[in-house]
Amino acid sequence: MKEYILAIDEGTTGSTALLIDSESFELVDSINQEFKQHFPKPSWVEHNLTEIWEAIEATVKKVMAENNVTGEQICSIGITNQRETTCAYDSKGRPLANAIVWQDRRTSEFCKSNKESFEAHKKLTGLPLDPYFSGTKMKWLLENNSNVKDAAKKNDLKLSTIDSFILYKMTAGQSFKTEASNASRTLLMDLTTCDWSKELLDFFEVKRE
Repeated sequence: MKEYILAIDEGTTGSTALLIDSESFELVDSINQEFKQHFPKPSWVEHNLTEIWEAIEATVKKVMAENNVTGEQICSIGITNQRETTCAYDSKGRPLANAIVWQDRRTSEFCKSNKESFEAHKKLTGLPLDPYFSGTKMKWLLENNSNVKDAAKKNDLKLSTIDSFILYKMTAGQSFKTEASNASRTLLMDLTTCDWSKELLDFFEVKRE
């Protein structure tokens, strides 16, 4: 039975599903579907997670159907994604808010006000305190979104980057994971241990779990 690698490229403007020959590593086919960009306020950029998941479902189904490939022929799945975009969802994978996109600048004032106090933690993550990164967006959601606040109180909150949201959905909630290259962009990972840093989690008031 011929086998394929399924690659999911979750970009800032659209989702692309690619089929790759598992032996030759040649690209067999790819399908792209764009999704909406939401701009609720100046400098705010959001994505609807339901729209993203629907685009992934549609492109995966289409690229497999058009090439007569079954699920049994997929030997592995790879995900590449927009890095710092931040998602909030519950334990059933239901979105609690629009994702805050990496371009979003709503946490600029927090970063300006806390720049000096963050200097002591900078060695842990190797990054400056900037709205670009996920930790500031997670803190904003915890403080400003009622759905996220309620889920946090009930211990029913998942905060993550896009890769983890896709993996969680694809595994029906069985796998809430990321890997170091995505985790390093959150401002929450200690570069020396490749683990979540208590200092950084406390700074952004994000629970480890």
